[in-house]
Amino acid sequence: MSASPIPPLVLASASPRRLDLLRQVGYEPAAIDPADIDETPHARELPRAYALRMARAKLEAVAPRHAGALVLAADSVVVCSRRILPKTEEEAEARDCLTRLSGRRHRVLGGVAVTGPGGKVQTRLVETIVRFKRLERAEIDAYLASGEWRGKAGGYAIQGRAAAFVAFLSGSYSNVVGLPLFETVGLLKSAAQ
Repeated sequence: MSASPIPPLVLASASPRRLDLLRQVGYEPAAIDPADIDETPHARELPRAYALRMARAKLEAVAPRHAGALVLAADSVVVCSRRILPKTEEEAEARDCLTRLSGRRHRVLGGVAVTGPGGKVQTRLVETIVRFKRLERAEIDAYLASGEWRGKAGGYAIQGRAAAFVAFLSGSYSNVVGLPLFETVGLLKSAAQ
């Protein structure tokens, strides 16, 4: 008796970091189909609920277009003192985020949602604690000049120059990059069965 074929994988994200992380653990998506959803937090929405809602909403937007496939969606949320920091598009936003994170601990919440050919949706929430060293103005200015902050939750990319800011990390490093690999692989294996 032969094993069932593995369904094709669809990544519901345009993030090159998520794609790189999947490839790192041997998954090559058959398609990349980013979800176009409103990512505005609801009034009084708690960060953990927001991260899971975003992952699930992305999945629900994309999965109907890919019957029979494994569909993976994820969202990364940076939280400082219960405040959800934005995915920065403007330099002033990124400066504000880095100033808030300077010398402080923050949480990175990774929401992951997966569905398979059977249609069952599985989700996970992964939390990583990160503490930045106290940042000097010149360090913030240099980081902003690099442009790495564009489109990044909390205004930084840990896999780039911001790695030099990290004094402490507890939990999944890949979660901070954009996808908690241990949990994601478990969800994909379960959904493929």
